[in-house]
Amino acid sequence: IPVDFSAYSLKACDFGFNVASRMHAEVVLLHVHFTPIYIPSLQYDIENYQVPSGNDVTTVKGMIENIHKQLNKLSEDINEKIQNGEYPNVKFTCVLREGIPEEEILYYIRQEKPLIVVMGTRGEHQKDLDLIGSVTGEVIEVNKVPVLAIPENVPFEDLSEAKNIAFATSFNQRDLVAFDEFMEIIKPYNAHIHLFNISTSKNEWNEIRLTGVNEYFKKQYPQAHITHTVLADGDLLLAIEKFVRDEHIDVIALSTYRRNILARMFNPSIARKMLFHTDTPLLVMHA
Repeated sequence: IPVDFSAYSLKACDFGFNVASRMHAEVVLLHVHFTPIYIPSLQYDIENYQVPSGNDVTTVKGMIENIHKQLNKLSEDINEKIQNGEYPNVKFTCVLREGIPEEEILYYIRQEKPLIVVMGTRGEHQKDLDLIGSVTGEVIEVNKVPVLAIPENVPFEDLSEAKNIAFATSFNQRDLVAFDEFMEIIKPYNAHIHLFNISTSKNEWNEIRLTGVNEYFKKQYPQAHITHTVLADGDLLLAIEKFVRDEHIDVIALSTYRRNILARMFNPSIARKMLFHTDTPLLVMHA
């Protein structure tokens, strides 16, 4: 769980600890911090990257000490939540890295190969440039393990509360691999799985193909509750938004090879806002 002590990365902790408990896994809280030595090579406003000014912290040592305090405080808060039953009793460790967040997060993931990465994303109306929210899209694109992206204002704190999970398919062989990975993650939960197509072409075969995929998955997973919906023709993201609203979808799952869809979702545009104003978590597999 990458954390930057923001409200949305703490929301990711809520989900991450519950997911870890279900997967019988341990949690690593990873914080990546900048120091002023990185700033000249980054052509960005220092204030946007939350780097302390000289008035706040006069030395790099002081800044790092402040970060250690924040990480210790987060650790204490989590231990308290475990003690009072708010969090499951999951072993966790804190890791501190120095550098550029997306690079260090990806490097750590390549080294340690976690079962899943849980990251927070900022709410629709938050205008400030942020560390975790701004790198979530890149981590999803490049990373090779499943990523659960949690919007800041998602109305629940545990995947067990998700009653309807949508799985996007484009009738590709890789979807079969991605669905196996998807089922491995959600098997502890009793959710209704909604298959839907992510093809923008007006294709009369979509219904037939989707029915076939549905039947195949039902045979592979006879205990699962699986149905399918063919999206309306026209703008794909509008169709997805309507589908999410009509079917009360709690989580959307898809594969990263649909890079054009992901780019539009994580772009600061009307399209991105359309999807994320519903506060719907995104589970991304890497088939």
